[in-house]
Amino acid sequence: MSSDLLDTIPPEGYSPHQQNKPACPTLYRSIPIPAPSRVFLSQHASHDRISPRASSIPVEQPHELPKMEEAMKQHFFHHGKPGTDPSEAEKCHWCQIRSFKTHKKLPITIVNEAKGDERKEVLNPDFKFIDRSIPSDDVPIAGASFRTGCNCADDEQCMYSTCECLDEMAPDSDEDMSDAPPARGRRMQKFQYYHSGTKAGLLKSRILDSREPIYECHDGCSCSKNCPNRVVERGRTVPLQIFRTKNRGWGVKCPVDIKKGQFVDKYLGEIITSEEANRRRAESTISDKKDVYLFALDKFSDPDSPDPLLRAPPFEVDGEWMSGPTRFINHSCDPNMRIFARVGDAVDKHVHDLALFAIRDIPAGEELTFDYVDGGLAEEDAGGLVPDDKKKDMTKCLCGTKKCRGFLW
Repeated sequence: MSSDLLDTIPPEGYSPHQQNKPACPTLYRSIPIPAPSRVFLSQHASHDRISPRASSIPVEQPHELPKMEEAMKQHFFHHGKPGTDPSEAEKCHWCQIRSFKTHKKLPITIVNEAKGDERKEVLNPDFKFIDRSIPSDDVPIAGASFRTGCNCADDEQCMYSTCECLDEMAPDSDEDMSDAPPARGRRMQKFQYYHSGTKAGLLKSRILDSREPIYECHDGCSCSKNCPNRVVERGRTVPLQIFRTKNRGWGVKCPVDIKKGQFVDKYLGEIITSEEANRRRAESTISDKKDVYLFALDKFSDPDSPDPLLRAPPFEVDGEWMSGPTRFINHSCDPNMRIFARVGDAVDKHVHDLALFAIRDIPAGEELTFDYVDGGLAEEDAGGLVPDDKKKDMTKCLCGTKKCRGFLW
């Protein structure tokens, strides 16, 4: 079904003969679509089995929640019309998603086709969709005068060792690494993406199978927006759908096929200090569950680094109350995606991106997942070998795969 149809199907109870046509189409749907921790030393876990912060938001019971169709009618019939309260539209999930530049071509849809009480669930109204991470006031971001970028004369030059953005990247393993100069004066290739053929734009297998960071060109560079080294920079390239799972809260899938090595989306949220992250953990209703939305940006943390920001405790990304669709991705011990640290401007390594890439081909409609602990649970703790006195303090895994380790952490 095309995205245009997804964006124009009327809600339950809507009559085509009504004189007052809706101001803007809905994004919440109840239509079928074919059929995720601890990352970089942080944690993430199954969503919507977590209680909101006790100090600010009460826990809603299933019988108090309206059906999806009821929840979206205010948006469908009123938002965008003269006299509509702007503050109401600002809090509306549909309006937030529609404001994204990618909406028309790459929509984010939300459905709930679950049975019983699960059918009544809707997203927490206090959650806000954003299309870029938001640093708090005490998180330093480099100013324009401190930014550095490559001076490549054209986009092709950004695939070789002469590109300053790739200085810290390991050379390609399939290139001649001898001390002799490259044949016919060819420069040493130093590039993380395939740049031609059917794999153009896909992450190379060597990096996909590793934990290496990704270095890209960015706004401070002289190359164009079409530079082959700006894959994450250009953003999400597939539509995503948030859906209600049977026993793991909300999940995410894609209505089109995704190729191995393809960039899917970034994990977004508030970028906060480690002190603030710890404060929020302590404030959470169940402290260890707060970690399900926190990711430590510690890929480049180094006590011996000349950069004081990398010597200090790492900043963290909190996606609990504001994030993108990837916030709802569930864990799997046998995942189809992995998170990579992506660096744009090198002076901002302390706030690097968290980019999700497919590690195998993903057919349309398959649930998107990643390993919240990235294989961090020791093998001796898996397969039911965890002592009983330890199990009571661990989070049970619900991924249901043959490789399930039994517990998240």
